[in-house]
Formats: sequence, C-alpha cells, structure tokens
Amino acid sequence: MLPLRGVLLFFVDMTIAFDAKRAFFNNRGLGNYSRDTIRILSSYYPTEDFFLFSPKKKNGISFERGENCEIIFPSGIMSKFPSLWRSHFMLNDLAKNNIAVYHGLSNELPLGIEKTSIKTVVTIHDLIFLTHPHLYSPIDRRLFRYKYLKSAQIADVVVAISEQTKRDLIEIGGIDEKKIEVVYQGCNPIFSSVHSEEDKNFVLKKYNLPANYMLSVGAIERRKNHQLILRAMAKGKINCPLVILGRPTEYLSELKRLISDLKLEKQVIFLKNIPLLDLPMIYQNATLFLYPSVYEGFGIPIVEAMMSKVPVITSKGSCFRETGGDAACYVDANDEQELESAILSRLESEDLRKEMIRKGNEHIKKFSDQFIAEQMMSIYKK
Repeated sequence: MLPLRGVLLFFVDMTIAFDAKRAFFNNRGLGNYSRDTIRILSSYYPTEDFFLFSPKKKNGISFERGENCEIIFPSGIMSKFPSLWRSHFMLNDLAKNNIAVYHGLSNELPLGIEKTSIKTVVTIHDLIFLTHPHLYSPIDRRLFRYKYLKSAQIADVVVAISEQTKRDLIEIGGIDEKKIEVVYQGCNPIFSSVHSEEDKNFVLKKYNLPANYMLSVGAIERRKNHQLILRAMAKGKINCPLVILGRPTEYLSELKRLISDLKLEKQVIFLKNIPLLDLPMIYQNATLFLYPSVYEGFGIPIVEAMMSKVPVITSKGSCFRETGGDAACYVDANDEQELESAILSRLESEDLRKEMIRKGNEHIKKFSDQFIAEQMMSIYKK
C-alpha cells in the first residue's frame, strides 16, 4: 500500500478506469503523466476502486500505485489483438466491470464509447501537430487529427494540461470551451528527495559526468531546440559542459554534425535510458537547466528541475510562463545571443542562481499532488 500523504475527505461511490497503455509502456512525457495521475489519485483516494486497462501483460514499467488499482488485460482471442481491443473491444470489459467514468490519459478514447452510459474524460496534452505541422509526417498529422480531435469532441470533459493547450483546443481544434478543464501536470516527488553528497558523487562517477554542467532533458528532436544552446555556447565561448539527456531520434546525426562544426565535441555529453532513481541526482548536480523548446503542451522537465533546486532558462511564449512562473528566465527561442547572455549571467552569479531557486520552491506548490488530486476527483464527481 502506498504511504498516504494526506487522505482527502472527499469520497465518491463510483468505479473509475484509466487507459494505462502508456503508464506501462512509455518512458516519455505521456507515460510520466499517466503514472503520476494514477499514483496521485490512488494515494489520496484509497477507498475508491481504480481499474487500469492495459493492452499487454508482459514487460510493463513498474511504478508506484495503490492496492486499490486493479489491472485489466484483454482475454481470449482479444489478447492476440491488443491494439484492436484498446481502440474498440475494450468497451465489453468496461461494461463487465461496471465502470462509471473512463479517463483516456493520453489523447484518446475507445471508438463508440459515446454510445454507452459510461462518462468520459480525455486528457489532451498538446496540438503541436496542428500548431507546428512541419514537425510531423503527413500520415501522423492525419492520424492525430482524427484520433485526438474526435476524442475531444465526444468526451464529456476534456482535461487540458495548460491554458495554452486549452486555447489551442478552442481556437484551432474547435472544441467547446465549456467542457474544457485545465489541470496542471503533476511531478513525481522523487525529484524533491534530498540526497547525500556521497550519493550524488556516485552518480557523477557512474555516468562519467563533470562536477559542473548545464543540463537539458527531452527527446533529441528538432522541436527541443538543442541547436540554439550549442550556438549560444560557441558564440559566448561558454566553458561549462552541456549534458543532453533524452531519447535519440534521426535528428541526433544532424545535431552531432553541428557539434563538430562548432568544435564543441569535448563540451557535450549525451545520456539516454537513465533509471528513474538516478535521474533526480543528475538534475540536482546541474548548475543550470536549459529548456529553449520551440513549443510544448506543458514542459514537465521545467517543474522537475525546480523541484530539484536547479535554476531554469526556458523559452518565451507557448506554455512556458505557466510552467515556470516568475522563477524561470525566459529567452527568445530563435535568439542565440539572448540565450548566451542569460547563461553567462547566471553562471557568473551564485546569488542570482540562489534567488531563482528560492522562487522556484514557491512556484512549484501549484503542482502539488493534493491540489491535482482534488481537481481531478472533482471532475469525476461532476
């Protein structure tokens, strides 16, 4: 059983189901969101019954959740067709388990669920495939437009993870404003854990990291804007190394060519597949956290960095002001000189870094587990 962080005196008599595919089989943002939502709700509402619908039984990610969570898998012939089960035939299992509310945690709802008596909630993370279509293939754009927007249209409630995503849903997606609720993304409390210097030094040695470095976390893809950091480093002759932590994509080869052209080979370190237990110490050992992404639905690494007591430099626009508040430094995502100045001023001033950390400690209170649990359960109850 999870250690309770404060049971909420707010109980409802209903069975709630989650689409848990990405909770068990995704190591990135959608998976983290799914795992945190399940962890938070099962912890704060231990008397409620939560059902996790997972298309597969094997090789799932282990994560913290309450004993009040039951996992439902496809059975019989459907076990051979997990995708088909998840998209359509899951409805039979929802009915068998008397599910009152189904929450699609990652942009999708099963086909035909609007024809049942089950109430539906879908979380829409972003509409980047519409706001920045050049970042996606034509087939992905068509698929996402159909699946995500249709799910938002048929859902009883749409949860947007930021005001930016809510605006995009209304202005670009044509979704009724009245049924959209903004609930910010939670953050695993492991990032606020206090570690000994001995443990942090062990992690430095384990990954062959220097004593001081700048950190950037996120998939290695064009939208994350790593190239702006590299150009700012070269322009300002910034000697502090950069650690880029994230899943490689085809874009990595282009990034490595840029590193070679800028003669930064000795200044850049790539990491991937870092266990969750080590990740907070990699954050906490960093001098600065850099996140000049072009566009995000929320930007959870910003919150992870603030919880880890690391100053954050991120981009102007998009959702970043919501995520970073007045604790982060904001730069133009196309201006390498502005980023260069922001980095140098903070590397040179410990007092400035301490002030940013202090503001970050205050700002992250709005992403507390209890606040998120109350908001989400209020949506289910309504």
